Amino acid sequence: MCDFHEMKSAARFSSHARLDESLLSELPAFSKLENQVIGEILEQAISRRYDAGACVFEEGDRADHFYLLLDGYIRVVRITPDGEQVIALHIPSGQLFGIAKALGRDTYPATAITAKESLALSWPMRLWDDFAARYDGFATETYKTVGQRMGEMNNRIVEMATQQVEQRIACALLRLINQSGRKVSDGIEINFPITRQDLSEMTGTTLHTVSRMLSAWEKVGVVKSGRKKITVCDPHQLVVLSTAKP
Repeated sequence: MCDFHEMKSAARFSSHARLDESLLSELPAFSKLENQVIGEILEQAISRRYDAGACVFEEGDRADHFYLLLDGYIRVVRITPDGEQVIALHIPSGQLFGIAKALGRDTYPATAITAKESLALSWPMRLWDDFAARYDGFATETYKTVGQRMGEMNNRIVEMATQQVEQRIACALLRLINQSGRKVSDGIEINFPITRQDLSEMTGTTLHTVSRMLSAWEKVGVVKSGRKKITVCDPHQLVVLSTAKP
């Protein structure tokens, strides 16, 4: 699924460019640090720009780097024993990812694919323990991020076990606009390319069911969808749909 030769051709390296401390100073994992210290951290980083759809790393590969997403969105993808692709979650800009060390692993537990053109910093994993020991707030915020993602995954498991398909799709769209929505003239648009197939992989249902549901919602003005674009026109009604009793 993920070809590293393709990835490397899609990633544009800029490790020698001067990076400004303000890139990190407002982010939780680094916000307690002085600019001089942030500068030292940036000197150890490699900056890469990835095209949309580029694979940053693949599930099961040795976790030799950890990453900070400066701009863009990352899809976290798992492969089932039957070979089906499941989108586990999305990571917005400003967050660390590829943090296998925080999970006690030496391999990546999932595949990271860019949902749109993205910019990320990376550091060798051998620096992880040093970062956690030396930089105030790094470890605390990292484990807080892990907790939030585990919480989201647990919520998804409960949804899959207890909710109807309509509720699951509504919940998925609400999560996406909460994480990455931007206001547009006719509602709140998910701010990265997303397809009906992506939604089906997020909600454990079929492409046909997602298409049928979105078409029905479009007719009553709840959403508007186009090629790789979904806008929620009536967020309140979507909340109602997400909590409706079967």
